This record gives sequence, C-alpha cells and structure tokens, in this order.
Amino acid sequence: MYLFTSEVVSPGHPDKCADIIADTIVDILLKNDKNSRVASEVFVAGNKVVIGGEVKSKHKLSKADYDNLVKNVLKNIGYDGAGYFTKKQCLHPDEVEVLVFLNEQSPDINQGVDQESGEIGAGDQGIMFGFASDESAEFMPAAISYARMLCDKVYAYAKSHPNELGVDIKTQVTIDYGTKENFENCKPQSIHTIVISAPCVESMKIEDLRALIRKLIDDTKLPKELFNADKTKILINPTGKYVNHSSLHDSGLTGRKLIVDSFGGYAPIGGGAQSSKDYTKVDRSGLYAARWLAKNIVAAKLAKKCIVQLSYAIGVAKPTSVSVDCMGTNTKVSDEVLSDFVMQNYALTPNWICKQFALDKPSKETFLYADVAARGQVGQKDYPWEKLDVVEDFRKLLG
Repeated sequence: MYLFTSEVVSPGHPDKCADIIADTIVDILLKNDKNSRVASEVFVAGNKVVIGGEVKSKHKLSKADYDNLVKNVLKNIGYDGAGYFTKKQCLHPDEVEVLVFLNEQSPDINQGVDQESGEIGAGDQGIMFGFASDESAEFMPAAISYARMLCDKVYAYAKSHPNELGVDIKTQVTIDYGTKENFENCKPQSIHTIVISAPCVESMKIEDLRALIRKLIDDTKLPKELFNADKTKILINPTGKYVNHSSLHDSGLTGRKLIVDSFGGYAPIGGGAQSSKDYTKVDRSGLYAARWLAKNIVAAKLAKKCIVQLSYAIGVAKPTSVSVDCMGTNTKVSDEVLSDFVMQNYALTPNWICKQFALDKPSKETFLYADVAARGQVGQKDYPWEKLDVVEDFRKLLG
C-alpha cells in the first residue's frame, strides 16, 4: 500500500463560519464600491462573533448592518435556530453578540497599492502556489475531490433535514496508490478509508445515524473503479454520538483551513489565507492565477501534475518570480521553457488578474466570495479562475 489522505469541512464548521462571514463583508463592500480595500478577520467563539482588521471603502456599514449580516450568514449556513438542537448543544443566531473592531487601511500600504499610473501594486509581499493534476475531472488530487463530494452530500442532507443532522460536518478520504510510483504518476488504485463525523439530534441512535450516513456514502456516486463498498474501510462518528457542535464547543477563526481550501495537503500552499481579503491582496489573487495556469498546463497534456509558484513584493505590480514545476511528469516541454513562457505571456499583476477573472465584480451571476469560502478556493468548475481558456496557448509549445 501507499496511502495519502485529505480532509474537508462543511460550511457549518466554526472556521468556515468565520471565513464565510468575512467574505460576505468583502462581497457587500465590493458590490457597492469596487475599489474597496478589505482585510477583516473574524473570530467565532461561543455565541460571540468578533470582526477586526482594516477596511477602506466608500460604502459604510453600521453596527446594525454587521449584526444583521452575521445572523443572516449563520442562518443561511444552517444554524436556523429551529429548535431541534438546544441552545446548549449548538449555536442559535438570535443569541449571537457581534463585536466590531475595524480600522482604516494604513496609508503606508495604500500608497503602494493604488498607484497614480492606474496600476495596482501587490497589497503585501508573499508566495502563492497553484496546483493541478489529472487524477480527477476537476484536475484536483483524488483524496480531496472525493472528500468534498462526500461532505457536500452529507451537508445537503443536513440542511434539508435539520430534525436529524447538524451542519458542523467533517469528511476524510484516504487513497491507496499501491506504490510510490503510482502516487508520483497520478494513478490512484482505490479508496482505502472514508471517515465522516456529523452531529445528530439527541434522540437519534448511533446505529441509525451510521446507517443513514452509510446510505449517503453509497448515494454519492464515488467512482466505481476506486470505491468498493465491501472493501473500503468506513468510519462514521468513530467516537460515538456527536450532538454538541458549532462554535459553542469549538471556536472558529478566519484562514485556519488553508489545506481544506486548497489542495488537501497534496501540494505546497502559500503563507496567507484568501478569505477576508480583497483582490489586491495577492494571497487571494495570486493563488487564483497560479491555479489557473497549473490547470491549463495539465489540461494541455504538458504534464500529469503541475505546481506554479508566484511571489510578490508589497507595492510592486509584477511578480518578483514565477516558477513552474511539473514534478517530473512533463511530456515534452521542460519546466524552464514553461516558466519562461508564463513570464513572457501573462502579466500576472494584481490589476491584470483582477480583470482576467473580474475579481472586483462579485455577483450571483458570476461568483460570490462567500460561496468560494464555503466550497473551497479552488477546484470548483464554475469559478472564473477554473476556466480552461488558454489550453491552446500552451499546446503550441508542443510544436
């Protein structure tokens, strides 16, 4: 055996609640002022929600606006206060107290970001990694792809059946590659283990919960060539009944689920989170651009998997470095040629990335940052940065 594991958490996990609240603020401010500069961190503990950080926007939100925003987000996530869980067992939005500590963005940073030329300098220094592989239809590693499928299935059931399940859910999938060579060449052999933890109402027996989750697993349509219900090890609420959940029993913080949000630990990640930040913060926009490049390179069949690293200096528009690493899976084109091609053909400034993916125009018709926070920053085909629109550019390198 050669095993690799990734986990996923649902929107109801306290860390994700914090991310979704933070990115709802980003959505509202950018919709009303596309030049808003936002970095609003959120901490959820007990029935307290603390919002802090820096905001510069023509659109002003009152304390009452933030109160309503937080409570509506929590209700939409599934903490609707319907009464199937007591106020001691899980969070009820009407019990939440919101504390706001937001300051203006530092003019020292702003002078480098919004430049007189119209260019946008990077909102911070840092490194970002984008990754793609041909292991799944989403060009994502197998483990996180299937962990997401399972989490989505159980979460959807929990939202539509609040009389049975709560929405604070975790899933985990272990893939058996058989050999290290198969792992390196993106050839998963089977789903070795599935772990799912989901809260249930106090009246539900653990045997009934496990039977319910098992049925949801079977209905998830995992690939038949990898999932064998008789051979895959399945662990459902392995500690037993799980009733008490939400931030009343586990605090949440913006940016604490970077691995869940990206590539499930299969590839490197940068040093910063995406949620809570506007598009000038390259932790966000740089990740999207790097993922887009890596995905198009793999889709062009130049490699079986690919890492793209970008780095930036604060206040400087162009990246300070670009590198492409196909981890030895290149077909005909070397990493050096790919790196040079990317540098020569794609500007990769915050302004260029923003225009490429319309990052200053979140909407229901395109994408919402709050939805991205809930579903993962990469790997969802409807995101603008998941488009395979430069595949032909890269295929030209094959001659």
